[in-house]
Amino acid sequence: MNRLSAHIGYLYTDLPFADRLTAAARDGFTAVEHPEPWAIPTAEMRTRLGDLGLTFSQVTSGMGEPARSEKGLAALHGREDDFRRGFERALDYAVGVGCPFVHPMAGVPKDGLQQADETYRRNLLWAIRHCQGTGARVLVEAITIPGYHVGSLAFASQLQDQFADAFSLLFDTFHAATLGEDPVRWITANPTRLGHVHIADHPGRHEPGTGNLPFDRILSALAAAGYAGAIGFEYIPSTASTSHSAQFLSGWKPHLPSVFRRSTGA
Repeated sequence: MNRLSAHIGYLYTDLPFADRLTAAARDGFTAVEHPEPWAIPTAEMRTRLGDLGLTFSQVTSGMGEPARSEKGLAALHGREDDFRRGFERALDYAVGVGCPFVHPMAGVPKDGLQQADETYRRNLLWAIRHCQGTGARVLVEAITIPGYHVGSLAFASQLQDQFADAFSLLFDTFHAATLGEDPVRWITANPTRLGHVHIADHPGRHEPGTGNLPFDRILSALAAAGYAGAIGFEYIPSTASTSHSAQFLSGWKPHLPSVFRRSTGA
């Protein structure tokens, strides 16, 4: 079931957090996501989602300390206890609201590469095992933040192979283009790797139609790959109003492959 998911850490940021759910549903999104949604307790979030006809598509295990620009903890040596507490919190939340994915963000390690990699792999294995039997799954993303430990799709794919597909990949069109990858070609070549998709145009990281990415072909490639997960919109609105920037959704629907039309009610 494909869902159109609003990343409410990027979208509707002029609104109080709880009001972003209502705005997303009003504008035609059918799911939401946020890295740290703890301001709304689990039971309340579940009720709000049900009332609005939304689902929650993915959550992170914590971004670390903003003042240190950690961007996650999974690869940070010495922060293992903090990582595991954060992951347990996120997993409990995910299970409570019916969210299928927890993303243990790797972070920007300050130590040597080998130590960071060993730490990351231990934490990743722990997270995978911790998810067993919960209905939730680990998600890994290649991110183009300078120094981020999982900095390429090649490395993310290599990890996935080494862990015997025990986790899924989050494919982000903006990060892929920044890395010099052709999103259509990558999706076509890696149809079984995907668990979640993020949409933003390139360059600029704004809504579709503001850059150079061929989203009609990207959607067709996802449909051909049999992708049934959420399509998350993690973009920076090019206008002051998220609702105005999201008007592209109505233009997308007539052109979406039938697999998307059936599941989004278009």
